[in-house]
Amino acid sequence: MKQKILNMLKNGEDFISGEEISKEFHMTRAAIWKYINALKEDGYNIESVPSKGYKIISLPDILTLEEVEPYLDTSFIGRNIKYFDTIDSTNKKAKKIAFDENEGTVVISEEQTEGKGRLGRHWVSPKGKGIWMSIILKPKVDPIKVSKITLLGAAAVHKALKNMNIESQIKWPNDILIDGKKICGILTEMNCELNMINYVVMGIGINVNFNQEDIPVDLKDKAMSIKISKGIEINRKELLGNIINEFEKLYIDFRDKKSISKAIKVCRESSALIGKEVRIIKGEEETLGKVLDINEEGELVVEFQDGTVDNIYSGEVSVRGLNGYI
Repeated sequence: MKQKILNMLKNGEDFISGEEISKEFHMTRAAIWKYINALKEDGYNIESVPSKGYKIISLPDILTLEEVEPYLDTSFIGRNIKYFDTIDSTNKKAKKIAFDENEGTVVISEEQTEGKGRLGRHWVSPKGKGIWMSIILKPKVDPIKVSKITLLGAAAVHKALKNMNIESQIKWPNDILIDGKKICGILTEMNCELNMINYVVMGIGINVNFNQEDIPVDLKDKAMSIKISKGIEINRKELLGNIINEFEKLYIDFRDKKSISKAIKVCRESSALIGKEVRIIKGEEETLGKVLDINEEGELVVEFQDGTVDNIYSGEVSVRGLNGYI
């Protein structure tokens, strides 16, 4: 009922009287007041004037389905959003509920207290300043193909940023860079049995409206936020909607046609690694090479110092530039 009242207020251009709401939903004035107070607690600025009624003055900067839905153009991804004000990790929560939720369910929180990146690294996730989400997926593909989903996520984030006139690069396989510094990381995890996938959880963390002081001192030379780069507040709802829209298009191709060609094209064109000298780190071993390409399987094509060329699978290694983060 709270959502129905909210929609009615959003669709009204002026004050809506308590009498109108009462007639529409067959409820008492006391019940209406209860729901209005609940909306105010959610962050909606609602003006209440005797004899006039209620009017929304401003909307909160929160990532609930009600606030993100106007930006969505999807059939199933993001149509069910499990929203939290604070949580330990959206990936942890998504894995707990994945068996019981439909494909495309998104777990999102304003804050994470135990956010994790690739290789178990801690991910700083302050309240209301980023996008911390996990998408539950259930593709009928061989488990060995799941790593490709990370590239779909990277391509979707890049395209979403481009839709908002924000230039970025993709550092294969799971990072998005702006001005050579990381603003987004993607962590894909799965649960499977033999050759059958039970579920895949793709976590995406984006530093959206961080200020300089929000970035840990030891990461200032490696990380930044979109706001720091652009110098303006970014509409998180619009960005989230764009990401979900772009991801669904790429994911449907992967799920139904087993194709990642569109995502590979984006990853190639926006690559931060192709043509660069890099360090390939696998466990305790480190080798040097030059990135030549990303092949159609989503593997990194590297020419090593001895002249040999090999394809690098994303689950095997970490790739670092010779200088700086890239």
